[in-house]
Amino acid sequence: MRIRTLITGRLYFGIDALNLRAATARVLARVVGLPPERARVSLRNLWQDFGVDAQRGQALVDELVAEGLLEAPHELQVDYALTERFVEFARARVVDPLPRKRAKQLLAQACVLAARINDDWTHNPLEVEAIAPFGSYMTRDSNLAELSLGVVVRPRAATRRARWGRMKAKSDGARAMRAAFRELSSFVVVHMVSETQLLSRPFAIAFHADSPVLRLSA
Repeated sequence: MRIRTLITGRLYFGIDALNLRAATARVLARVVGLPPERARVSLRNLWQDFGVDAQRGQALVDELVAEGLLEAPHELQVDYALTERFVEFARARVVDPLPRKRAKQLLAQACVLAARINDDWTHNPLEVEAIAPFGSYMTRDSNLAELSLGVVVRPRAATRRARWGRMKAKSDGARAMRAAFRELSSFVVVHMVSETQLLSRPFAIAFHADSPVLRLSA
């Protein structure tokens, strides 16, 4: 299960991050240890755990259903089921936002790391073709929830491989690269792809192996 990050000062479903995590955790505590078919919560208990009245509560629960956090009742079950996404919010980490200035520094470090991987990791059968930030980095927000990095990889040319020693398997090479980028910061979210076309749009190319020039003006 992914670790979801909630940012202080932002509202989620009209609720601030800390209160949302606390409310979803209270709901989750009601079903701990129950088998999936019995892990359901009544509408009244949802209102109680979120600290809302009936009018606000119904609108909130409807939104949680629409956003995939709850499964609505059906003809055989009158209560609500919690989804994996609901559990993500209950177990989320709450952090202060990432300032854009710091995000640009991390992006620069990622580009330097990509160049180092290409030059020095000669026992890795893969190299970094491009680094492309996307997501909240491509907005005008001054504070970001995370730094989403598209890491485009390609096979390392034979002339750039080590002459001696055993080459890593591609899966091990990709795993090592992903871990290295993640170590830059807990805010860095790595999306590794084999083609630029597979990146989420919009994105910006900050590093390219064939023209390793930083483009960090965003």
